[in-house]
Amino acid sequence: MPRPANPEVRSRLLSVGRDVVHDRGFNGAGVQDITAAAGVPKGSFYNYFDSKEVFAAEILEDYWQSIEDRHGPILHDARIKPLARIAKFFRALTDDHRKHDFALGCLIGNLSLELSNGSEDTRTKLAALMARWEKSLAACLREAQERNELDRKQKVDELAAILIEAYEGAVMRGKVEQGGKAYERFEKVVLPRLIR
Repeated sequence: MPRPANPEVRSRLLSVGRDVVHDRGFNGAGVQDITAAAGVPKGSFYNYFDSKEVFAAEILEDYWQSIEDRHGPILHDARIKPLARIAKFFRALTDDHRKHDFALGCLIGNLSLELSNGSEDTRTKLAALMARWEKSLAACLREAQERNELDRKQKVDELAAILIEAYEGAVMRGKVEQGGKAYERFEKVVLPRLIR
């Protein structure tokens, strides 16, 4: 009779494996690398995940949930004006990237480039996470319109998507340059022009 799955091992595979994939890329991180970093036998990986692509979808969820848990409350902080919240939220994301000297990039952006054409499970998860991100930003932008901070003619859903696209472009450039100049341009030039 097979041993029952151990939730602690699954959790460790997700958290440690996410770091391995974020550092090396999906194609650069083999199952052996992930299980070795987690300290579990290679064969046990498939007791928890049907495939490496399913694993990718789960680490993406884990990654975005950690961002929502840490930084999501910024977008709902009624003590701060909505547009200031958006700027503060992106600053918090940038601070996360700064901790790694801008070298890792965003796991969502990285795996979008690596897997969106090759894994339907991952592409679907990526689209869902971007939709969640857009929804949070759009809600804050709507509130800005209600408070007359943002022109009511702005299409907030479209604007939220553009903010994400612009930020992810800055993250990609920052990863290439391994520096923060693209982030600074986003915060000082792009963001103020988009949300005025």
